[in-house]
Amino acid sequence: MTILIELSQAVQAGNRGGVEELTNKALAQGMDAKTILDEGLISAMTIIGDKFSRNEIFVPEMLVAARAMNVGTELLKPHLIESGAEPLGQAVIGTIEGDMHDIGKNLVRMMIEGKGIDIVDLGVNVSPSAFVEHLKENPSCTLVCLSALLTTTLPKIPETIESITAAGLRNQVKIMIGGAPVTQEFANQVGADAYTPDAGSASIKAAELIAS
Repeated sequence: MTILIELSQAVQAGNRGGVEELTNKALAQGMDAKTILDEGLISAMTIIGDKFSRNEIFVPEMLVAARAMNVGTELLKPHLIESGAEPLGQAVIGTIEGDMHDIGKNLVRMMIEGKGIDIVDLGVNVSPSAFVEHLKENPSCTLVCLSALLTTTLPKIPETIESITAAGLRNQVKIMIGGAPVTQEFANQVGADAYTPDAGSASIKAAELIAS
C-alpha cells in the first residue's frame, strides 16, 4: 500500500493523528506537496463527498473527515507556497444577514477547501455590503457562496445578489446558493448561477464554476 493510499484512508476514517504522521512522512520522503494534496487529501474528500451524496455516510462522518483533511492541508501550506503552487481559484462563503446558523456552511467550506480552492469564510449574519466589500478588496475572488437555513432570511439572498450587481461586480463572480429552504426554483428566480442540495455536490459545482 502506498503512503498516499494510506493517507487517503486516514482522511476518510477521520484519523487526524494518522493524517499528521503520514503527511509528514510523505514530505520527509521528498514527495511533492501538490501531489500529496491532490492524490492523498483531495482524492479522499472526493470519495467522502460521493458517499455523502449517496447517503452512505452522514454529516458527522463528513465533518470528521474534513477536519482530518485540514490537519494535512495546514502542514502542506508552507510547502505549497514555497513551491509556488497556485490554488484552483478563490471563493468567499458566508451565512446571510439575519441567520446565525453555521454547521452547513462550515461543512461546505471544508469540502470546497478539499477541492484545492482558497475560500474565505466571512462567518454568519453577513450583510450584503460585507460581501461587496470583500469582492472589492479581493478581485481574484470569482465565486460567492451564500448559505441560508431560515426561510425568513431568504430575501437577503436576492438582496445580496442585487448589491453585488449594483456595485458592478456581478460579471466577475459566479454565485452559488444553498441551505435547507433553498430550491432550484428559488435559485432561478433570484438569478443565482447554481444551487446545490448538499456539501458534496457543492464542492463539485464550486470547482466547475471556478474553472468555467
